[in-house]
Amino acid sequence: MAKKPKKQQSAGTPATVALTAAGVDFTVHAYDHDPNHPSYGEEAAEAMGVSPDRVFKTLVADVDGTLTVAVVPVAGSLDLKALASAVGGKRAAMADPALAERTTGYVRGGISPLGQRKKLRTVLDASATTHPTICVSAGRRGLEVELTPTDLADLTTATLSPIARP
Repeated sequence: MAKKPKKQQSAGTPATVALTAAGVDFTVHAYDHDPNHPSYGEEAAEAMGVSPDRVFKTLVADVDGTLTVAVVPVAGSLDLKALASAVGGKRAAMADPALAERTTGYVRGGISPLGQRKKLRTVLDASATTHPTICVSAGRRGLEVELTPTDLADLTTATLSPIARP
């Protein structure tokens, strides 16, 4: 007698699995990713119809030899000096993209601050607290998760600091 094939259930991404396991309220927003769009973050904001100052990008930097995650609005850019200062470091530079992908377990443009392969020190731009909810990558291009800044900070044990430039 032949076995029936098991139904495949989508387990989600490591980010959504982590959110579900933590019992946090969140909303997933999916959109069709355009590989020709010049900015992953701006594309997400446009596709979801959300202000770019409520959509946050996840960047991986090297602060004095330690990989550090910076979560900043897509409407701005990361201030590397402010990031270094926020974690008590001296120098910060953007991490090698291949190293960032290997360490987090996500691909560039889909790196989430949640559910990373290796938990990295995280700094969330203080502007996040001016919004009831923010959106961050859910771990894949074309997939965002919306949650409160407080929940994001708690789950990532993030430091809140002004690390973004307009």
